[in-house]
Amino acid sequence: MNAAVPASSLTALGVTELMNLLGAQAKSASVGMARAPASAKNLALRSLAAALRAQVPELLAANARDLERAAAGGLTGPMLDRLKLSPEIIDTVALGCEQLAAMADVIGEVIGMKQQPSGIRVGQMRVPLGVFGMIYESRPNVTIEAASLAIKSGNACILRGGSEAIESNTALAGLVSQALLAAGLPEHAVQLVPTTDREAVGRLIAMPEYVDVVIPRGGKGLIERISAGAKVPVIKHLDGNCHVYVDDPCDLAMAVTVADNAKTQKYSPCNTAEGLLVARGVAAEFLPRIGAVYAAKGVEMRCDPEAKALLAQVPGAQLADATEQDWFEEYLAPVISIKVVDGVDEAIAHINRCSSHHTDAILTADHGHAQRFLREVDSASVMVNTSTRFADGFEFGLGAEIGISTDKFHARGPVGIEGLTSLKFVVLGEGEIRT
Repeated sequence: MNAAVPASSLTALGVTELMNLLGAQAKSASVGMARAPASAKNLALRSLAAALRAQVPELLAANARDLERAAAGGLTGPMLDRLKLSPEIIDTVALGCEQLAAMADVIGEVIGMKQQPSGIRVGQMRVPLGVFGMIYESRPNVTIEAASLAIKSGNACILRGGSEAIESNTALAGLVSQALLAAGLPEHAVQLVPTTDREAVGRLIAMPEYVDVVIPRGGKGLIERISAGAKVPVIKHLDGNCHVYVDDPCDLAMAVTVADNAKTQKYSPCNTAEGLLVARGVAAEFLPRIGAVYAAKGVEMRCDPEAKALLAQVPGAQLADATEQDWFEEYLAPVISIKVVDGVDEAIAHINRCSSHHTDAILTADHGHAQRFLREVDSASVMVNTSTRFADGFEFGLGAEIGISTDKFHARGPVGIEGLTSLKFVVLGEGEIRT
């Protein structure tokens, strides 16, 4: 996928030489991407979507080889689940490409243009960041999500997936290269690091001459290592300790459905609920109902004493005493912490103290409580009467997401097109001079 050096020769380069080459090619490609017309970017995205659908058997075959190797190497549970591609996952990322192609192009958009007393007009123009590095584990669909967002936002990117997904990522990146060339865009706009050598990660996060921002997407350990060693800005979230708070008053039938979905629809994503808070006024009625659902699905419930007493009557319930650490834990497994609280004040205080500031939801029939929760909960996504599982760029209508940011500058929450852009000031005059 690199013209300057044949693809077959890339892995023969030393890591430093390889990463410098990828960086230089990305920097050059970013210039062409920044000036690319919307029509070319949209053509590339539609071509990529078509290629994904046409190559499902080949992609699944490559993924099967990764899965077999990963399982033989001892990978299990959520990490193995994240590695798996399916026809449905491939179709979802293809739909994301098409959704992005259908969206307005924000690059070059000028906002806030105002006339000043001096006669000049001052506004801000949205421009690409330039080159971003993406470091991710397991999920090969991230290759397409990152590539498609890079294309739409006019950026270049360097992708470094996990070693366990190397064949899947290589097959997917090949389709991206074909789509870029078909649209007349720079072929090095999206490059996959072709080595599993960890030294490549260390170099990628320390190339400010080539890379403008790094986005790690994976486990807490990976993100902490990247954040500690990076010499370029990092867009990140460390973990996803998300909460559902069942308020008083509340439609309890709705609350059972949503609390079930938020926890059990899928255990491995970062937007899965890990903590359940229940207002004391509805706890006696609600907890046995949700407890029966969790018991039937094999979910372990780690409870405070009040919640445990109310759940003790549930047949088959797997109950344990919650420790202080449980309130902060991201399980990524069929385990949930459960606590009874006085009401919305205690729920907000608990979430702001214990959550990872990723996504938290209130289930309530009280408009005032809902508004307080939205204003006062300090998280990147805050929800009313719906599942935390919706905290996703595709579900938010962003086309795809590059990741979730719990930082408070530049980008927060699911990072889509606008999160991969910046604003620069533009000034228009007719010969004015400052006096």
